[in-house]
Amino acid sequence: MKKELETTYNPGEIEERLYQKWLDNKYFHAEVDRTKKPYTIVIPPPNITGKLHMGHALDETLQDILIRFKKMQGYNTLWQPGTDHASIATEVKIINALKEEGIEKEDLGREKFLERAWEWKEEYGGTIVSQLKKLGSACDWDRERFTLDEGCSKAVQEVFIKLYEKGYIYRGSRIINWCPVCQTSISDAEVEYEDQAGHFWHIKYPVVGSENEYVEIATTRPETLLGDTAVAVHPEDERYSHLVGKMLELPLCNRQIPVVADEYVDREFGTGAVKITPAHDPNDFEVGKRHNLPEINILNDDATVNKNGGKYAGMDRYEARKVIVKDLEEQGYLVKIKDHEHNVGTHDRCGTTIEPMIKPQWFVKMDELAKPAIEAVKNGDLKFVPERYTKTYLHWLENIRDWCISRQLWWGHRIPAYYCDECGEVVVSGDVPEVCPKCGCKHLTQDEDTLDTWFSSALWPFSTLGWPDKTEEMDYFYPTNTLVTGYDIIFFWVVRMVFSGYEHTGKCPFDTVLIHGLVRDEQGRKMSKSLGNGIDPLEVIAQYGADALRFTLVTGNAPGNDMRYTEKRVIASRNFANKVWNASRFIMMNLEQADFTNVTLDDLTSADKWILSKLNTLAKDVTENMEKYELGIAVQKLNDFLWEEFCDWYIEMVKPRLYNDEDETKAAALWTLNTVLTEALKLLHPYMPFITEEIYCNLTDEESIMLAKWPEFKEEWNFKADEKAVETIKEAVRGIRNVRAEMNVSPKKKAQVYVVSESEEIRNIFETGKVFFATLGYASEVIIQNDKNGIGEDAVSTVIPEAVIYMPFAELVDIEKEKERLAKEQKRLTGEIKRCEGMLGNERFVSKAPVAKVQEEKDKLAKYQQMLSQVEEQLGRLNK
Repeated sequence: MKKELETTYNPGEIEERLYQKWLDNKYFHAEVDRTKKPYTIVIPPPNITGKLHMGHALDETLQDILIRFKKMQGYNTLWQPGTDHASIATEVKIINALKEEGIEKEDLGREKFLERAWEWKEEYGGTIVSQLKKLGSACDWDRERFTLDEGCSKAVQEVFIKLYEKGYIYRGSRIINWCPVCQTSISDAEVEYEDQAGHFWHIKYPVVGSENEYVEIATTRPETLLGDTAVAVHPEDERYSHLVGKMLELPLCNRQIPVVADEYVDREFGTGAVKITPAHDPNDFEVGKRHNLPEINILNDDATVNKNGGKYAGMDRYEARKVIVKDLEEQGYLVKIKDHEHNVGTHDRCGTTIEPMIKPQWFVKMDELAKPAIEAVKNGDLKFVPERYTKTYLHWLENIRDWCISRQLWWGHRIPAYYCDECGEVVVSGDVPEVCPKCGCKHLTQDEDTLDTWFSSALWPFSTLGWPDKTEEMDYFYPTNTLVTGYDIIFFWVVRMVFSGYEHTGKCPFDTVLIHGLVRDEQGRKMSKSLGNGIDPLEVIAQYGADALRFTLVTGNAPGNDMRYTEKRVIASRNFANKVWNASRFIMMNLEQADFTNVTLDDLTSADKWILSKLNTLAKDVTENMEKYELGIAVQKLNDFLWEEFCDWYIEMVKPRLYNDEDETKAAALWTLNTVLTEALKLLHPYMPFITEEIYCNLTDEESIMLAKWPEFKEEWNFKADEKAVETIKEAVRGIRNVRAEMNVSPKKKAQVYVVSESEEIRNIFETGKVFFATLGYASEVIIQNDKNGIGEDAVSTVIPEAVIYMPFAELVDIEKEKERLAKEQKRLTGEIKRCEGMLGNERFVSKAPVAKVQEEKDKLAKYQQMLSQVEEQLGRLNK
């Protein structure tokens, strides 16, 4: 042993030291090694503006578990880290910093602004990375990437040019999400939908040439009627069929608009007639295209009404709404106003309500790109865990719209498109063109816009490995293996990585997508700044340790499901760590100067074989669970084994042997303690890396548990008979403890314990385990016999299959209470027998259930009948 463990487990003392050790020894670093099979995970790149929150903590913990697990299995693991430049979030930070200095972004100019942005990135952009390290993340930090670094930028430019040349990228006017405050288009991923209290304004649109006839529409945005170019009804709606093709008078606008028939309209919703505003609604835009309707944009970039709004020009959109409603009412067009709660899109950065607007932007044509991404799931190249998210993925892809990729920002990848100042020719090029290829003009201006952040992160699995260059890393580590991410960005990021992978590398970028849920508060609410219910993971780590936080986030966690965070659960995880620490200290103290080098399996007692066999099964089960991404199930099995089987049962079983130097089985006990602890620490390591490293390195004198071989099932450790024997003794011990507890007998009070069984096998089991059975059963003496001779009539008892355990506690026992206890047991067993007989008497169950299940019920019935017979015999004696 190098040294003893400290008396008290202090995560704050060991975690920083051990993480630095891992970094110094480059345990996280991966090089191409053709002798090993690679296993690769790319980190979902956190924003450089970000700070660690519980969502990050869960996401990184799951990835770290998989990487450590696969490394110990012998894979050459690469966890590729990096951060995202986060166009909007970073630009907002820089603008706010400039405002504090009294400087406007435009006054500074693009070049100087970008200089300030890079300075900010260098000073603050690494915060999230340093916080990820606090969790124990085994990322290959030597390979850290940034979405604006030279390599990623080269990949972005290559992709843009390639897609443009194929006709997949184009510039056009379509509906986009517009933020009036940030004054940029934003992606669907940056729109958060929230329920808001609003209204339905019911408005009359008079039929031209038909007195007193009108069409009633209902809208949540009356100000947009200024841009209406039609009213649509369903082709089969008989209420309006006579109006299709006729004109309506558009209130307040001195314009006429047609009635069109379109299947987009839901006849059952509202009035069955829908105002069509192609420039301000994505669905209306599509209707407009089908019917060749004009597109009238009525808003400026700051969401004030533009010149197309007539008398309302210059008003803010909400001010205009109030005036328009007032005018509609005064002129007799307003029918009624109904309260209505509806889903409103807001910008996740500033909280502003998004305006769908038609604007000239750069788009990616998605119909062809989506096809291989759809096929990937259908042919099995891509798997979702849990599988139900396949439907979400496919639904979005099968209904995908062209992707708006331009942003009205300066921080980001500038679009490599140049416009001729003379003829307007568009030139897309990686280099600044010297002359216009069309007219020869030398004056070309680069597009002011930058690309959507998701454009670069869509290339993340391969751009981080050196693509478009042909690198050894790209050839060896790509495609990657498991992508771990939350269910909230399946469409936005996962989909884009998949179609980008196929388009640019010909391969799916990963084979499995592991979806996790959200970490919610104790009441099940989403953590948010507005609710003030967020929990800082760093504060939890400072108080309880990273291992406790990680263990909490995985315990009870099932793929795709949300989980609730409570401090009680973290305390329980910390208590588990303490349990493992204290048990390890106890074992290591007993291992000092111990020699068990010559111990063989033949030297082991039944108790030793039991715990070894349990460990063996645990290794098999945990491995299977982890391979299926059932990390929560695996960690619960580890918890149960270490806390209950190993600490509460086995260590207590072997204490008499450890304290007796004359016991010939002491060396076997020490070998078993050392072996089981060592192997169990390996199984626990991916979940609790710090505490397992500290204990393991002091227990074994080896360099690191990270380099240890993952435990595998060994047939020679499979001792089913010994498992059954010890489980029988455990059942007897539990029975004794329950009886004593009901009678409030102090654990200090020892008493004789009789084991009565007609089965020679059962008697041999208790004979073999007599020493530890006596300790666990508070026995002054254990007497094993085949009948009840010599046992007083007043003895209390507990029944196990094929045996009765008696304790002559006449002076301590209230006989009436014992009768009451036996009567309860009689009632319980009678109920179990009735249940079993009911199932076995059910013809459908017997004919359709698996044979093993039917046999299991038959075995239970026989066991309960035997136990009931013994209970009734005892009751009969006490009632004499």
